[in-house]
Amino acid sequence: MIEFSHTTIQNIVIHHIGCKSEGEETRYSKDELKLQSDELIVDVLKQYFFKPFKTEAYFNFDHEDGYEHNLLYQLVTHIFEEPESFYEKSLAIASHLYEESNHPKIRGGEFYMVAFENCVVDGEIVNALGIFKSENKDTFLKVYLHDQSYELGSQEGINIKKLDKGCLIFNTEKSLGYKICSVDNINKGTEAQFWQHQFLGLKPREDNYYFTNNYLKMCKGFVDDVLNKENDVPRPDQIDIMNRSMEFFNKHAAFEEDQFEKEVIRQPEVMQYFQDYKQEFAKENNLTINDSFDISKDAVKGEKKNFKSILKLDKNFHVYVHGKRHYIEKGFDSDRGLNFYKLFFEVEH
Repeated sequence: MIEFSHTTIQNIVIHHIGCKSEGEETRYSKDELKLQSDELIVDVLKQYFFKPFKTEAYFNFDHEDGYEHNLLYQLVTHIFEEPESFYEKSLAIASHLYEESNHPKIRGGEFYMVAFENCVVDGEIVNALGIFKSENKDTFLKVYLHDQSYELGSQEGINIKKLDKGCLIFNTEKSLGYKICSVDNINKGTEAQFWQHQFLGLKPREDNYYFTNNYLKMCKGFVDDVLNKENDVPRPDQIDIMNRSMEFFNKHAAFEEDQFEKEVIRQPEVMQYFQDYKQEFAKENNLTINDSFDISKDAVKGEKKNFKSILKLDKNFHVYVHGKRHYIEKGFDSDRGLNFYKLFFEVEH
């Protein structure tokens, strides 16, 4: 959890990153931005920079030869150790961002780099470096009084509730590649890889959020890829195991795989398929899947939307199933030539 009510902005600089695919160049500011003592602007900036980071999904700097070889890691370390190098290193970071913006869908925009003091991350007070980019502009209406009559105008600007891209690098866990959070609210396809991978060079931080998230994704994949109609597993049975999985993660504070298999998988012959799939899933996706960890409720909440418990019957009915698989029976009406489901219940709401 990030808390920034007592955070102060020590340094801030703005450059403009050109759209590389259109041949635009990067324009560098000659100096840092002077905020002076404008508390309103400072509060607006803090909201803009910090509000989008609402998750416990953290990252570390990474590199195939070790995180110490990551360019951003080296530049950020220099800034933490020598704060007076802030502006100089901002030029190098902005230049690196431009060089990595090769995808044609990556647009130009303002680049912000900010040095923060007194950030609270998971209860630890640390300094941090923020790197942000805004690519979109919104049009705002202006209402003003002229000769005792109100008139309307418009102005293009940045919506402070919509940070496009950003990362916060906390000056902690240096020996692991720093504790980092990252967001990209613009690019969702292959072009999204450039911010997190090509530019920043990040990998997920191996913590309880990471392990919880991986295990839930693997469970969903097991149902989709193994316990599916192609393998003669009825849709109500698929929904039942997804409901039991989510119930297990909601109910328990800690995860133990043996207990999970007994409560959720249940059938010994299915357990072996489950173990085989887990190993294959981890290898294909280059993930670490632990068999014991403390459950992150934030990760559970984030994955819940992917565990859809819906029976879709033609285009006429959607039946939401929340539990009690034995209250559902499937049959076939030979007179009508149609399948049917029989639902048992106690009270109609």
